[in-house]
Amino acid sequence: MADPSSTLSRIPSGIWMLGFVSLLMDVSSEMIHSLLPLFMVTVLGSSVFAVGLIEGIAEATALIVKIFSGALSDYIGRRKGLALFGYGLGAATKPLFALAPGLGLLVAARFLDRVGKGIRGAPRDALVADIAPPALRGAAFGLRQALDTVGAFTGPLLATGLMLLWAGDFRAVFWAACLPAVLCVLLLALGVKEPAAPATHERRNPLRAEALRRLGRGYAGIVAIGAVFTLARFSEAFLVLRAQQLGVPVALVPLVMVAMNAVYAASAYPFGKLSDTMDHRKLLALGLLVLIASDLLLGLATAWPLALAGVALWGVHMGMTQGLLATMVAEAAPAELRGTAFGFFNLASGLAMLVSSMLAGALWDGFGPGATFMAGAGFCMLTLLGLAILHLRSR
Repeated sequence: MADPSSTLSRIPSGIWMLGFVSLLMDVSSEMIHSLLPLFMVTVLGSSVFAVGLIEGIAEATALIVKIFSGALSDYIGRRKGLALFGYGLGAATKPLFALAPGLGLLVAARFLDRVGKGIRGAPRDALVADIAPPALRGAAFGLRQALDTVGAFTGPLLATGLMLLWAGDFRAVFWAACLPAVLCVLLLALGVKEPAAPATHERRNPLRAEALRRLGRGYAGIVAIGAVFTLARFSEAFLVLRAQQLGVPVALVPLVMVAMNAVYAASAYPFGKLSDTMDHRKLLALGLLVLIASDLLLGLATAWPLALAGVALWGVHMGMTQGLLATMVAEAAPAELRGTAFGFFNLASGLAMLVSSMLAGALWDGFGPGATFMAGAGFCMLTLLGLAILHLRSR
């Protein structure tokens, strides 16, 4: 097996920069988002229903925007400008959270922040695929995902530490979150060089029927598999609820997500690198088996140590599959339609996540947590069946 350090050294610097861009924006966003529901309820006096409604609208907006930003990057043949605009818009909203006197400005900030996320997502992923050599594409997506996830658990830890240091001053923490957001935009602007567009590039609408047909059945199968798979891995909020139900002290419950993301970050690059030499469908199937094991542990656990083992396996399956799915999309789509391909893939997965989380909540309320996690395992089995059908068709 090749030395992992030699593989890391062969990954282009632009991929590293995009990884650190994601890390810095995630640190900034999670410093705010980990505190935002509590801030809205305790400081601004909003209802829990309002919190859920605002979050739902914000996430739905991001999903819709992703399609058009990806398609636009294909149309103009450039990715970095759109990604920079999306990250810049996200950074510009951070001071608004600290300044918001009431729900009006805060809702506007949340909405614009999610629009920024929608604008940057598909062009950034397509840019990773454009920069990475084909033989290192899995490792490149794994590295970016690993660095992104480091930011996802560093942000809440920083927010917790600063809340303790500043005696619960929400607005001071929100102001502190502006710094990594500004650094993120500067790093993207100065540290990432986009490959030149092909001289033969023609500006054509990538959403026209003829172009969409060029994505092919293989891509459509990956989108379908990704959507069913997302039905199996509902919101990680249910991991936190399960841990609390089984006796994890309330003060330590946030560390459940820190632990899951730490495992995710540690495993994303090694499995991304493995995907460059292993059949993608086999690796995805192994990831599904790990998720089934996680669901069984979480569903059948009678004490919190077993639940934490399930949480750790959840992080492993994320590391095995999330960068892999991005690699599969990049390889299935023509280079000039990658932005559009990532846009539709993200839309399908995002809508599936909304449905799966609502279904998980309904099962939890109606039949208990065991039913929620058993249903997740059932959707895993459906995804495995879909992979088997794709394999037979390809043969």
